[in-house]
Amino acid sequence: MTTKGTPGRMIRVDDETWDAFGEVCDAKGLSRAADLRVYIKKEIAAHKRRQKRDAPGS
Repeated sequence: MTTKGTPGRMIRVDDETWDAFGEVCDAKGLSRAADLRVYIKKEIAAHKRRQKRDAPGS
């Protein structure tokens, strides 16, 4: 169960990378989950821009 009504997801990350990512997120004032959501949304937006740019007739 999640606290904000979104489904939980499971990913595999080695401990060293996960710990370092936690330090980065702490410095940014974000949870790991929040930082991952930001990254995912940026990737989706970039993909959509590329699709639009590369569409026939563009």
